[in-house]
Amino acid sequence: MKHLALWGRLCLVLALVGVCAWTLTAQGQLNGAGASFPFPIYSKWFDTYSQMKHVQINYQSVGSGAGIRQVTAGTVDFGASDGPMSDEQIAAYQKARGMDIYHFPTVLGAVVPTYNIPGVNAELKFTQKALAGIYLGTITKWNDPELTKANPGVKFPADDIVVVHRSDGSGTTYIFTDFLCKASADWKSKVGVNTSVNWPVGLGGKGNEGVSGLVKQTPDAIGYVELIYALQTKMPYGDVANSTGAFIKASLETTTAAAAGAAKSMPADFRVSITNAPGKTAYPICSFTWLLIPAKIADAGKRDTLKGFLQWMLTDGQKYAQDLYYAPLPQQVAQQEMKAIAKIQ
Repeated sequence: MKHLALWGRLCLVLALVGVCAWTLTAQGQLNGAGASFPFPIYSKWFDTYSQMKHVQINYQSVGSGAGIRQVTAGTVDFGASDGPMSDEQIAAYQKARGMDIYHFPTVLGAVVPTYNIPGVNAELKFTQKALAGIYLGTITKWNDPELTKANPGVKFPADDIVVVHRSDGSGTTYIFTDFLCKASADWKSKVGVNTSVNWPVGLGGKGNEGVSGLVKQTPDAIGYVELIYALQTKMPYGDVANSTGAFIKASLETTTAAAAGAAKSMPADFRVSITNAPGKTAYPICSFTWLLIPAKIADAGKRDTLKGFLQWMLTDGQKYAQDLYYAPLPQQVAQQEMKAIAKIQ
């Protein structure tokens, strides 16, 4: 009898395991890849939603460029990018996949200039001309007048500036170069905006880790990283002059201020730039970040899981943003997206 009882319990356990496995399969396992900029909030979201709904959402933080390539190749169920896909990239996707791809903004984040100048502990102020000149290679010394006049009282060394940038395709780079295009006609004509560009000067580091590592270990270096990374690693970062000339510190409030105008005139495809946005309190180097969702998903389980996640992300999921130093979506934008979910078939 004991053996029969044990056998019965084992069968029950196996049956329950089978039911759980069937439920996971039925609801769909999702694989995504792309932007590292929103990785902290995406990790939180995917983990929380997976536990709530007993589904599995895997995400690889490989950079926006790689995310666009992988979703175009069909090796992942969704992509992620900090820069909207270009018309050419969308055309390539349509040719490869035979369908459209949709952009869903998720949160807003900021990119900040970080630096390591021996003997300088002040919170620096950067004009737009200074940042463009440094990355163009036309401003080469820390005691250049463009820097000293914006930072009275700071004793800059006469050292050469060591420029650090991303070596990989990166949404962080897209946001930074998008800003530089608006800050400098020379940058726009000579370099342009992309997830990866031909840098006029500087050393390349892979990922935020590579850039921050180079800045930390290299005297007189300057680089750019996302705000949350600078805060988590306790790296100094500077205020940046916005479109009105006011020096603005990156924060949730100043990032939200940059999105205010876009929320009123958001295009139907959600592809919009908010770098150098109008407004006295708007931080100039910030952006929406997007999930890239195929218009048609043949697997009904995956489709339902993805649509359910998007609905949760646009509502309850937004509550997690501020704790991780992202600005939540403007309510008007989230409402537009909720309606757009219905287009996914």
